Amino acid sequence: MSKQPSRRLAIKNIVAGSAALGTAGMLSSFSTSEAANQTNMALKGNINHSVCRWCYGDIPLDQLCAAVKKIGFSAIDLVGPKDWPVLQQYGIWSSMCNGAEISLTKGWNHTEYHETLVKNYTEHIELVAKAGYKQLICFSGNSEGMDRQTGIKNCVEGLKKIIGLAEQKGVTIVMELLNSKVNHPDQMCDNSKWGVELVKAVGSENFKLLYDIYHMQIDEGDVIRTINDNHQYFAHYHTGGVPGRHEIDDTQELYYPAIMRAILATGFKGYVAQEFIPAKEDKLKSLKQGVKICDV
Repeated sequence: MSKQPSRRLAIKNIVAGSAALGTAGMLSSFSTSEAANQTNMALKGNINHSVCRWCYGDIPLDQLCAAVKKIGFSAIDLVGPKDWPVLQQYGIWSSMCNGAEISLTKGWNHTEYHETLVKNYTEHIELVAKAGYKQLICFSGNSEGMDRQTGIKNCVEGLKKIIGLAEQKGVTIVMELLNSKVNHPDQMCDNSKWGVELVKAVGSENFKLLYDIYHMQIDEGDVIRTINDNHQYFAHYHTGGVPGRHEIDDTQELYYPAIMRAILATGFKGYVAQEFIPAKEDKLKSLKQGVKICDV
């Protein structure tokens, strides 16, 4: 685990990359011929599949796009404006846009960040809408001693300053639920009850939650019941094997086919993105396997 890239570092690097246009891509041993060897699957079409960019950060984006198309789906999560032209070149949808956030720890629950966040999100909502995309991620930030009700009050105060524009432009602002037990100590938005209360307080169809199955299995469990009871507040889903955030196969404790069937039963039409860090050498084979497991 110590050698695996953390999401916090990966997001930081992605955001930094969005601000530095023209920065050279990372070198990778992954080759185009390897992408071509990923056999296209006949997907059932019930689940809209995606994959999180940061989990494959050592694969150049153009090659990841080619591999994704070869596997048989056409969306990538957590890609910022500077990389959208690459996605568009390959006919890939940006299923969850990013780049407006400060960090995972500095979010909407602290008013001292509101000025920067309002500026960033105002700019990015315009960019997302102009590109034709629909969702933009955000984070609560760490508590830092703040009580949860004050956190909701502060988040509402800040989000209300951008939600009107989001409604006007048809963009949904999506706050991710992150575990505070293992990966993100002190994260305020670490349980579905708090997240749902915030969504209700904001009171807009253009503000919802990203229900990360990996994170919520760690912090609260009861995944299928939570989805059944709260699906109207969830705009997006992420996967990941528990424990370890690796492949979602039989090496971990969750049974993803049942979870996917539960999501489908709610009438969900959005995206489910693979967000596990491949532990096996053939990363794209693991991605293909994850998509197949979730293709119910």
